[in-house]
Amino acid sequence: MLREGEKAPDFILEGVTPENVVSEYSLDDLLKDGKHLVLYFYPKDNTPGCTKEACDFRDNMNRLLGKVNVAGVSSDSIKSHVSFKDRYGLNFLLLSDPKKKVIRLYKALGKKKLYGKLVEGIIRSTFIIAPDKRILKIWHKVRAEGHVDEIIAELEKLNIGE
Repeated sequence: MLREGEKAPDFILEGVTPENVVSEYSLDDLLKDGKHLVLYFYPKDNTPGCTKEACDFRDNMNRLLGKVNVAGVSSDSIKSHVSFKDRYGLNFLLLSDPKKKVIRLYKALGKKKLYGKLVEGIIRSTFIIAPDKRILKIWHKVRAEGHVDEIIAELEKLNIGE
């Protein structure tokens, strides 16, 4: 299990920017400007909870951008991410992890109940990562509604930002 204070696992994933630039991104790339990173894992594009969470990030980006970079990760394809991003006007990076390698590295894959059955799936999780790659805060089993406010409160508590 990853713990706060530990070094975040490195990765390289294909992603799409708000401007529809598709490229590979590493953890170093997401931290290179000296800002902290909010890396969040979500189950699936265009589902009710994931859409609510993504739109909450979108709607609060003005409160976040001066403080952190934001990237969302799911196992969906780049094509799905582009559609999701375009449909909801998402203004942050979406990363694709179809083999779930990074999702596993960050312990965001596990057993959960879906329609009364126990299945393996992506556990909604969020990490605040410092420019030196230390994990400052971890949330697992996140509730989509109100989570961005929790993140902003934590950033303020950690004195992160301008």
